Amino acid sequence: MTKVEKGDVIRLRYTGKIKETGEIFDTTEEEVAKKAGIYKENGVYGPVPIAVGAGHVIKGLDEALEGLEVGKKYEIEIPPEKGFGKRDRKLIKTFTLGQFRRQGIIPFPGMPVEIETESGKKLKGRVLTVSGGRVRVDFNHPYAGRHLIYEVEVVEKIEDPIEKVKAMIELRLPRVDANKVIIEVGEKDVVVDFTPVKDEVDRGILALGEILLESDLKFLGYEEVTFKPSVEELLTPQEEKESEEEAEETGEEKKAENEEKIEESEGETKEEVNEEEAQEALEEGKSEETEGEKSEEDEAENRAEKE
Repeated sequence: MTKVEKGDVIRLRYTGKIKETGEIFDTTEEEVAKKAGIYKENGVYGPVPIAVGAGHVIKGLDEALEGLEVGKKYEIEIPPEKGFGKRDRKLIKTFTLGQFRRQGIIPFPGMPVEIETESGKKLKGRVLTVSGGRVRVDFNHPYAGRHLIYEVEVVEKIEDPIEKVKAMIELRLPRVDANKVIIEVGEKDVVVDFTPVKDEVDRGILALGEILLESDLKFLGYEEVTFKPSVEELLTPQEEKESEEEAEETGEEKKAENEEKIEESEGETKEEVNEEEAQEALEEGKSEETEGEKSEEDEAENRAEKE
């Protein structure tokens, strides 16, 4: 009997419903999504890989997963405070109709809106009423204050370290083939090399995936996480990168030219030195010959005088 513990990497199958209405708002099952009218053409369906306790699912579900048995089905009820939060009346704001019309918007009840605050933060809300030149907008989550029911099954508990890393890649970058990624794991460090797949995915998406993955892998206990290419390399504009590479190539070419010139210069210097040495040797030879001739002449004169 295998039970789930905090920090485990698992594959989870689930369907989430609103208790009060029975509305299905999220599921890992493609057929269920189609029947509920929430199917997404580009969505990824099937058991989802998560790290228990890492916040990959809502708080109430994350906590409830601890202690569940692998392969067994459960129904879990989650209160609002551990789901999408309690409704907060302070998040219901009133605006003038003119504020909307000046932006070319004609509001109506149920209309989704997005408001940017003075600090630059964007808030998503839903128009409640339009009356008397006033527009009331609710910025609470649509399911705030609702109790949730999750039907769940832990399909698998992943034990192998490399497979755990692959599972996190699958979670963050579902369009990337994790089997092509080169992974090296140590006791406290991990290297994830996306080089074999970097041309198959948008550089910005890959950079964002690496940022999220670093947090996930550190949650799993790795203190040092290295990505190839790095986030910085992925975010460097391609034109700038090409310019840097050209500059490096030009620098290497100049270095090679300088080395050739130095070698040629050294060669010429050596030749000059050799010529000078040869000239000196020749002069020394001539000097020795001259001295030898003088010596022979002196000996001949001495013999003549004696005779």
